[in-house]
Amino acid sequence: MNAMAPGRPRRLILGALLRAHPANMSALATSPALPSLSQPALYEQVAERLRTRIYAHELAPGAWVDEQTLAIEYGISRTPLREALKVLAAEGLVTLKPRRGCYVTELSEQDLDEIYPVMALLEGRCAAEAVQKSRPADLKRLTAIHEALERHAVAGDTDGFFEANQEFHAVVQELAGNRWLQQLIDDTRKMLRLTRRDSLRLEGRLKQSLAEHRAILDAIVKGDSGAAGQAMHDHLLSGRKALVKLRNRKA
Repeated sequence: MNAMAPGRPRRLILGALLRAHPANMSALATSPALPSLSQPALYEQVAERLRTRIYAHELAPGAWVDEQTLAIEYGISRTPLREALKVLAAEGLVTLKPRRGCYVTELSEQDLDEIYPVMALLEGRCAAEAVQKSRPADLKRLTAIHEALERHAVAGDTDGFFEANQEFHAVVQELAGNRWLQQLIDDTRKMLRLTRRDSLRLEGRLKQSLAEHRAILDAIVKGDSGAAGQAMHDHLLSGRKALVKLRNRKA
């Protein structure tokens, strides 16, 4: 007697059930496909759109978030919108006030005085670790980004410089390869993005920032982790000083 192949009994039972109940076959054929796990939920898509508008200051710091207008604009109900706002509130980008609604977070001077030194320590450590792990191809990549910074600085393109600056810092962070540092920096950077672009609008700040990035790059290329960490640390604190000068001039 021949041994039955593994799995065959289950196939025979399934076939018998389908023959006995033909409707089962059509039900299997017409049942809806499961949604793709890679597709973000609606509230996550809305959160990303709002996050982008907050960073671009289309939704300005301190501004009231008009939920009804946004729901109409996006063609959605207020339920996914409110879920999105909860996500942004957890990130610190908006503040939910009982009976008053939702407001874009506005950082105080004390907030900035406390956040920038923390970010300087984190990114300084990141630059130091990046030196220890960088390969020649990584250095070429950083150099190419710095060349983009130079082009934007010459053109006076603040927005372009800001984006290249973000990429430069992200690559240094990537080269460090420290997931704990990455998580802490990402969480803190979300808050600083509410104001960081403003510091570049101070007269002379683009040129100064470019020089600071050059010092960071030179130290990394030379393999000097101490100098790279210090240059990055000083660069972050310099950005805070630029914000203070900018706000004093507006006062």
